[in-house]
Amino acid sequence: MRKLGVSIYINKDSTEKISEYLNLASKYGFKIVFTTLISVEEENFEEYYKKFIYLVKYANSIGMEVIVDLEPKVLKRLNVSYDNLNEFKGMGLYGIRLDLGYSGIEESIMTFNDMGLKIVVNMSNGTKYIENILSYMPNKDNILGCHNFYPHRYTGLSYEHFEKCCRQFKKLGITTAAFISSNDATFGPWPITEGLCTLEMHRDLPIELQAKHLFATDLIDYVIIGNAYASEDELKKLSNLNKHKLEFKVHLAENITDIDKKIVLEEFHFVRGDVSEYVVRSTQSRIKYKGHKFLPYNTFDIKRGDILIDNYLYQNYAGELQIALKDMKNSGKTNVVGRIDESELFLLEYLKPWKKFGFVEA
Repeated sequence: MRKLGVSIYINKDSTEKISEYLNLASKYGFKIVFTTLISVEEENFEEYYKKFIYLVKYANSIGMEVIVDLEPKVLKRLNVSYDNLNEFKGMGLYGIRLDLGYSGIEESIMTFNDMGLKIVVNMSNGTKYIENILSYMPNKDNILGCHNFYPHRYTGLSYEHFEKCCRQFKKLGITTAAFISSNDATFGPWPITEGLCTLEMHRDLPIELQAKHLFATDLIDYVIIGNAYASEDELKKLSNLNKHKLEFKVHLAENITDIDKKIVLEEFHFVRGDVSEYVVRSTQSRIKYKGHKFLPYNTFDIKRGDILIDNYLYQNYAGELQIALKDMKNSGKTNVVGRIDESELFLLEYLKPWKKFGFVEA
């Protein structure tokens, strides 16, 4: 199940302000809350820990699940050991993320806690860490993978490395998470505030496009806003996002016909299995509208990202919807009925055979 999440930082604001933010996120369907005890100042730890316990229970009361970022020294301070997690009993935590892990056997033992607590492991390093844990026969149902976030510009993951790390976990059937960055939020757990995303390529993108990209990869299950506080407008945009089907933002031609508009925006689209390097083909509309005469218009040359519908001159292909993957000459048999927003053209790479997709008018 794919979920959206927000982050809170208990050493930054009052419980009242954080609770208001959680209420807002819950209103828009967000389910995950990420927080950390790693960056809490030593001298204020006890005060913030009490605040943390209150906020975990509050998040639970409004239907949200809390993951806390920890490391061995924090666990030691709480008198928690890998084979005794009773400190967290009754608290309502969903998971504990081990930013710095153990040797593998410890993590495997932790997965057998009697609270159903998820053990969330760092998935950004690209080592054989997860395979090592699995070699010790853990309760796999209680393992999650979660990427790091990166507050320093130019230090986020490359897409190539991100994909490699994700595939390590997905091939093992493990739920995965990654972070996106609000463009309206002002802080995170550290003093640097240059965004808080996993992928460097996301740092300045609109927040909904970051999330759309992560879901489109089919490599990430939980998408979490890393910094606080995202604006209500951003939360609303994310809540409207289709988490399971890639929906492109499209600019329709001003003179598009009613039936062509209906095909683009209302029909169910999926990529044919016998893929072309020139176009993505969605062919069901040519069957449904077989009796309609699609007259030629907008038959100018085709650019990558154009939305196409073949006209009657293409005979039995008339009514078929396509997305151009390359620039092409137009024979006059194809109508250019719209165009994918320039910012989303890179998402065309994720239209694999049989992938379901759709369009939302910009």
